[in-house]
Order: sequence, then structure tokens, then C-alpha cells
Amino acid sequence: MKRFLPIFIVVLLLAGASYFLLFNEEKQEIAAAPKQLVLEDFDKVRSCATLPPFLYRNGIRRPLIDLSQQHYKGVAFLYGPKFSKVLHKKTWERFDALGTYTIDRYGNIYLTPNPFISINASTFNLQKAIYKMDKESAKLERWMEIDEITPTASNPYGLISVLYDCKDGTLWASAIDKSGYKGSRGRIYHINPKSKEVIEKIEGVDALTLAWLHTKKRRYLLIGSAIDNGLYAFRFENGKILKSPRKLFELPNPKLHIRKIKVAGKNRLYIEAIKFTYSLIAETTKQLRTHYMAVYDSDKKKWNIKELKQ
Repeated sequence: MKRFLPIFIVVLLLAGASYFLLFNEEKQEIAAAPKQLVLEDFDKVRSCATLPPFLYRNGIRRPLIDLSQQHYKGVAFLYGPKFSKVLHKKTWERFDALGTYTIDRYGNIYLTPNPFISINASTFNLQKAIYKMDKESAKLERWMEIDEITPTASNPYGLISVLYDCKDGTLWASAIDKSGYKGSRGRIYHINPKSKEVIEKIEGVDALTLAWLHTKKRRYLLIGSAIDNGLYAFRFENGKILKSPRKLFELPNPKLHIRKIKVAGKNRLYIEAIKFTYSLIAETTKQLRTHYMAVYDSDKKKWNIKELKQ
């Protein structure tokens, strides 16, 4: 028995070490898992954005900005009774399809590209830039290019969303060109519009869309994920963004991704979702979008997500 004792001790030590390693790995996985974010009450906040003066000169007061590519290439402004009238210039078609927009406090419109239906010789180059429509002249130009954005045939997307920050007059833009099914390699760029300088870059975030949410105490940058069906939020502390996003909730359908977020009222978010696989589909059409209302119960700290029938 004595001669087997050293072997028995070694076995015990190895077993204990294995248990220790497994236990610690489990703890590390739990620690690494993003915790769900608990919010305070939130509500709509009046935007500082103003309509471009060129619209007022054309007698347009409450337009619908159409980026659907169904009837007009690029961008169009629908207005009048039942939005039956349209303002659309042929020169606005030169950059092909556009996907999202944001308006600054002066009326300038910034837009991101959107590869649509098929790839041509200029598709990849178009995805590298943010486009700007001048508030006075209505001229649409290639405003800022980010050279490190490199779309490919397997993922033709580049810059995908843009958002104006009324607090300091900066822009936030997201790109998903290096992303796919093997981890998040997207980026969010914080941009100074005056110098066209990237102030900071957040890597490892695949943001299909961006939006603001304001609670009584804080503000958050909301992220609709291109990787999964979740809605995430970046928190700000002392005016600086914290680099680790936290999950708010997931959509009931795991195959859908959030493409549009709008604060619809007190503790209410209006959500538009699409199926997204980094492939070219006419995802801007209303028929391919699913609509939700997400209502937050601040007492129970829970979300109730209900699909809306259109």
C-alpha cells in the first residue's frame, strides 16, 4: 500500500488541479459574459436638428426622407398630402444607394452608403465614405473618406450608420466591413465635422445602427447589433464613452437584427428589424422589415417586446 501512496497523492493533486482550472474557467466565462444593463426612466428628447433651408425655399415643411431605393435612387424627399409629391434631383443618384442619415443643428444632412441588390465596379469604393448634402445648395458630395474601410465580395458593407451629437456637434459613424461570423471586428468612429478628424475609435463593435437614449441621470449610445438580435448600450461618464457596451434586451426572433431605433415615448422604443447576413438583399423595403415596440418597466427592470402588425 505504501508504494502506491505517492501515485495516489499525485492523482489527487491532478484531480484537484483539474477541478480548480475548470472552476476558474467557468468563473472567467461568467465574468466575461456581458451583464444586462439596468436603466432609469427615459423619454423623448427634443432634437437640435433643423430642416435644410433649401427645403423651405421649395415650400417643403414636413418631408419624409426616402432612402428605400424603391422609386428613386439615392435620396428623395416626399411631401404634401399623403406624401404624394417628391423632390428628387438626378445628381443625387451619382453615389448609388444610401442607407441612413442624420441632420445637424444647421440643416446639413450626412448620409451613409448601402450596397444594394448587386455589386459593380464602384460598389466597394462607395462604402468607404460619408456623404453630405449641403443645407443651402442641396449639393450632395463625398464628404469624408475612411481609407481603412475595405469591403469585399463576401462582405460588401462599409460605413453603415451615422448619428449627430447635439451635445457637442460631433458625428458618430459605424463600419462593419471587416466583420462576419467569426467575432466582432466592426468599428465606431467619433468624428469632428469641422476638421474631419477621427477623435476616437471603438473597435470590436458591429453596429448596424446607432441612436441616442437619455435617462434622468445619464445618456447612452444605443447599438443595434449586426452579429446578433440584441440591443446594446454604451454609457457615458464625465462626458466620455465607456468602451464596454452592455445588453438591454434581445428580440424574440433570433434571426432578426435591429436596423432602426427611435424613442417613441416614456420608456418606449420603436424598433425596426431585418434579416441580415452580410449578403446583398433589398433589405430597405418595408416588406422585409419587422416592427416592434419595446416597453421598459423601470420598477421590475424588465422589457416587454411586442411585434407590431403593419
